[in-house]
Amino acid sequence: MKIGENEIISSRVFDVSRELVFRAWTTPDLLAQWWGPQGFTNTFHEFDLRPGGTWRFTMHGPNGVDYPNYSVFVEIVPMERIVLDHLSGHEFRVTATFEDVEDRTKVTFRQLFKKTEEFEQVKAYCIEGNEQNFDRLGKLLAGLAS
Repeated sequence: MKIGENEIISSRVFDVSRELVFRAWTTPDLLAQWWGPQGFTNTFHEFDLRPGGTWRFTMHGPNGVDYPNYSVFVEIVPMERIVLDHLSGHEFRVTATFEDVEDRTKVTFRQLFKKTEEFEQVKAYCIEGNEQNFDRLGKLLAGLAS
């Protein structure tokens, strides 16, 4: 994990193929199972995976609070990269990249915030949330691979 100018960069290597990781990021039923910090669940309302397509969903927190989310996909390069703009609440661009590392896959997750003050408010819990997100993705991938 690294902190840049208004940016959080998290990465992890998973013991599965890039195809499987990309599928977990681009298949709504799979994505809904792991997206978000520990204890959160998701209801997807729209998932239009193409440049200009929208992703609308509600994250349900373990405290009973619902968090509506709205994003627009900017770029999709199969097996390599997904770029989206998160436009609800704090605005930031997500860039997820997928790299082969021998027979494993390195995922790099970048969050670039529009406003410095918002970045400073959320970076502490975003860093932890991203790690929990990767933990949840790892559990899903292990189950899919077995």
